[in-house]
Amino acid sequence: MEPSATAPRSVKRDLPTLLVEHGVVTQAVLDEAVAVMANDPAPSPRRLVRILADQFKVDADALYREVASFYAFRTLDVEREGITDDRIAFIRAMLEYLPPHLQDRAADSQVLPFTVDAANPNRLLLVSPDPTRREVYEVAKGTGYKSFEICFTPPSQWQDLWRKVVVARPTQAQGQYSTGAIEDVDEEEDAGFEREIEQEISRSGLITLIDNILVDGVRVGASDIHVIPRGEKISEFHFRIDGKLTLWLRYTEARTEAVSAVLKDRAKGLDRFERNMAQDGFAQMLIDGKTIRFRVSVLPTVGKELKSKHESIVIRILQEPNLSIRIEDLGFNPQAEKALRKAIAKPHGIIIVTGPTGSGKSTTLVAALRAIMDPAYNILTVEDPVEYFIDGARQIKLNPKLDFEGALRAILRHDPDIVMVGEMRDRITAEIAIKLANTGHLTFSTLHTNDSVSVISRLMKMGVEPFLIAYAINLVVAQRLMRRLCPRCKAPLPVTEFDELRALGLSESDINNGSFFMAVGCSDCIGGYRGRRAIHEALYFTKDIRKLIMQSDTMIDDEKIRDGAARGGMLSLRQAALNLLKEGVTSVEEVVSVTSEED
Repeated sequence: MEPSATAPRSVKRDLPTLLVEHGVVTQAVLDEAVAVMANDPAPSPRRLVRILADQFKVDADALYREVASFYAFRTLDVEREGITDDRIAFIRAMLEYLPPHLQDRAADSQVLPFTVDAANPNRLLLVSPDPTRREVYEVAKGTGYKSFEICFTPPSQWQDLWRKVVVARPTQAQGQYSTGAIEDVDEEEDAGFEREIEQEISRSGLITLIDNILVDGVRVGASDIHVIPRGEKISEFHFRIDGKLTLWLRYTEARTEAVSAVLKDRAKGLDRFERNMAQDGFAQMLIDGKTIRFRVSVLPTVGKELKSKHESIVIRILQEPNLSIRIEDLGFNPQAEKALRKAIAKPHGIIIVTGPTGSGKSTTLVAALRAIMDPAYNILTVEDPVEYFIDGARQIKLNPKLDFEGALRAILRHDPDIVMVGEMRDRITAEIAIKLANTGHLTFSTLHTNDSVSVISRLMKMGVEPFLIAYAINLVVAQRLMRRLCPRCKAPLPVTEFDELRALGLSESDINNGSFFMAVGCSDCIGGYRGRRAIHEALYFTKDIRKLIMQSDTMIDDEKIRDGAARGGMLSLRQAALNLLKEGVTSVEEVVSVTSEED
């Protein structure tokens, strides 16, 4: 039965209203999502739901549960039913029965045949986190069952089920993979070895397995996929989710060289037959209607078996920053947000965002650029590589004939208003960025330092003069991402462990007035955590801060600058983390892990 047959005629009005009434979204968020959908060529309630889940990060389980209830779909609790070996075997057998094109559609539309109805042996129950999709019914009809029912299961449970089903699942990709005549490859001395690898790829269904791994990584929100060789026929796939590596799959059906070959064939710029040098490449896939880019890094590693040629592969998932993200959505404390807005409102000067890889610097820069973006401005960016496309900006693509330094020098002659420099990596790029700021341009850039004050010392060590630092920089923002406790399973911190709170510097008043929780762990999260929240340390360059820098000779007094900034209201990273701890957002362990005592 099509979903439209059960839905009332007033779907477009009633579903959004119910989402607000039941507390799934706020009216403000709904209004913004509707505004985003206004540019969609085919606006619909289902499209609105996807926008809320993907761009506004509304809780997917609660959101889709409400949609399923609205359309009167039955809910099937996969965890309660049990994901047994027999059930996995049944699902795989059903998928094998499907024609090849419907096997792909089952993966794309997120639907799986789950079990036979206990009350009716001729009735098949299928599960999907979004049973309203028309493609779901095409898959159901292809199973051969005359009677079937599409049931709703929460997205988190469906992902767990899919992960178990996809392991070593035979697919239509078997026997269809080819890279050309091996004999034509001059670089490979052992053609027989390559022939063996080719045969393993053809019979193992490895190509589709790799594609499924990439799709899973995107759908669960992983930032990176690590492919680690553990033996001649042992490859582990780890997902970095919320900053932590988690084993996703241990694959033992093909040699590690076959896994590497398939991954390298998926990317541009990688030589499948080169196994003795580091390589970097890019790939892209269309997943859930979005073009997702992947940055692939390959390094040769040593294995116990001398005949094996192991390679470690790390795949960075480059999902486009949320175009609807705003500065107020980034979790800035009031002082930091005020400082950022004041800094970007100036016609010139540098805004520097600092932090380790994966700390959300790009998201912050995009939000800041978006806040001031105007067709009247010529906005240029120089990045190596260009990882995200920013509408409204002209992004410079580097190549062997145009390096980073050359691009920055050319920008000075290209009439810019606003410039984003991917990273001030050395003295030359730092001095050119400062020249841009001192010649009337607003400049954005990044550095890798532990906190905001350390940026000053880093630039001085690069050889930048103190007076240039003092008058070119508007603001330095240090940023970290902290894991959020899962709202479903977090438990109150026992009073017996309050000594840990005191050790972090919290007063008795803070402890009495705060809400403190600890990680537990459930099916909705990973180790008790779900999602992340940014913390910031914003060093705004006031007259007093500039004066302290000007008074420095060869050594900057970090403590004086830090004390001066604190008097102006700046919160350190540790203080910002403690505020989240007192609000019950994160845990003691996460505060200690992400921030240092010096903060």
